[in-house]
Amino acid sequence: MDVNAAIIDQRASALTEQIRERAREELGIAGDDAKLKSLAFVFLCVRTLLDLDDDDTFDCLVEGGQDFGVDAIHITDERDGEFAATVVQGKYAKKLDGRSGFPATGLEKLVQAVRHLFNPSSTLDAINDRLRARLEQVRSMIREGLIPQVRIIACNNGKVWESNGVEVITLADFGDQVTWEHINHDDLVKILQSTKPVNDRLQLTGKALVEDMNFSRVLVGRVSVEQVHDLVERNGERLLERNIRRHLGVRGNRVNEDIHATLDSDERSNFYFYNNGITLTCDKFSYNALQTGDYQVQVENLQVINGGQTCMTIYRTLSQRPLVARPPASVLVRLYQLPSDNEDLVQRITYATNSQNPVDLRDLRANDERQQRLELDINQLGYNYRRKRTDSTRATDITSGAAAEAVLAVWRKRPHQAKFFSREHFGKLYDITFTDDLTGAEVIVAVLLYRIAENRRRRPREADPNYVRYASAFIAMQMGRRLVAALGRPAKIGHQELVQAQAQIEAQGDALFEASLNDIDQTLRELYGDREVSLQQLAATFRRADLIDRLEAIDVATPAD
Repeated sequence: MDVNAAIIDQRASALTEQIRERAREELGIAGDDAKLKSLAFVFLCVRTLLDLDDDDTFDCLVEGGQDFGVDAIHITDERDGEFAATVVQGKYAKKLDGRSGFPATGLEKLVQAVRHLFNPSSTLDAINDRLRARLEQVRSMIREGLIPQVRIIACNNGKVWESNGVEVITLADFGDQVTWEHINHDDLVKILQSTKPVNDRLQLTGKALVEDMNFSRVLVGRVSVEQVHDLVERNGERLLERNIRRHLGVRGNRVNEDIHATLDSDERSNFYFYNNGITLTCDKFSYNALQTGDYQVQVENLQVINGGQTCMTIYRTLSQRPLVARPPASVLVRLYQLPSDNEDLVQRITYATNSQNPVDLRDLRANDERQQRLELDINQLGYNYRRKRTDSTRATDITSGAAAEAVLAVWRKRPHQAKFFSREHFGKLYDITFTDDLTGAEVIVAVLLYRIAENRRRRPREADPNYVRYASAFIAMQMGRRLVAALGRPAKIGHQELVQAQAQIEAQGDALFEASLNDIDQTLRELYGDREVSLQQLAATFRRADLIDRLEAIDVATPAD
């Protein structure tokens, strides 16, 4: 028995029970424990690799027959005319010896999936509703001119694909728009051990600059790409600061392809000049200062906060083809020794050094005065406000991310940005969302309404229109308007109004949803008439603000027609 495979099997077994009910309700998977465990393994892979919460992770799952061999798919927001699509297929073996290779037939299915799913002109006949809804959203984005950068992850509890698998990938010839990764139990264990600090060493090449400043220390030097490869091989994605792990590849695979091409060309000796380098933080570093160069630096609690793509691409490139008998290649490194009790400083440096990358700003805002005030306000109202990311999934928990999405949709009347502009919830939209006068009660009410709309999106009823999978934020906005009308239109919802609001939601939640769904139906008829509207058109409609003015014009004092 492989020890790491056994560790992941225990995790998968626990997750099987956690997702059993949702798998039955949303995916129609019941009575087959082997299939459910395989699903739990995919769930674990997606949650771990993309650093998502449980609800967002389950939303990615599309397994359930007629799925093109795709078990999960995750779509990012648009950025600079591109968006990233992560496609996951899992293979879980009962034997825990870690010897089963990823089958080439699975890769062949993924090749066919990419050819059909990302081509808006390709007909999709036999495909399950959950995957269809997600793919029509993707196709509508492509038709609007956005370019998908596809990351395919083949995950199993065994070995990588054999030579026939390599042949399948080579013959697919997708170029730099599609990258292929294999993830197994060993990789997952490395990431799950991220709470364990990385204590390692860096072998520098040539001279280095070391300076003390403001109770911190800075080292600037260079290391060979082989040293970077070995560092990643020893520690894996544990090296990557949590805030940037999920965003690997989001800027576009051309960056990775350029790194690979340079290392594999006559220009590799100039790699140092072409690459922006790697930025690392640590609690402490030490070296023999009596040397004049080529320092071996001992480092405690090492983390890469910028240059993650560089590190991972160097690792993959050299793993495929070591640079034997070739001119040396090196990369710039900046190592910052920071006070161990100043987590805010690490987050700010992470953001500053990734200013051109889509880092998640939630952690950076976690200690903002408004977030701390909301935590105090919400916690004394019987809920737990989570300013920082957590694995907790209790019903009384409200994460800052969920609050931002709900408040933006319900109270700020920006449902399209709530759902499809999440990267700016704690950036450009932060002051709009989290105003100084936002109360904890308003956050709670918004989240409760948003949860009703989201639950219906995830588990649509047989009679629900097909656009219910795209319209949840718009429906939540109308539910908020109708609730305020039912409460007598108070200027603010504070702790005194909260009890009545909660009682109204508890008693009339479904009625509020149905009335708001009718509002959506009415506005769509006004917009499109009686003609048939494709899912691609509907998906595009709910990414825009076209419906907002029409919805706000509806009188919510009485039920919608």
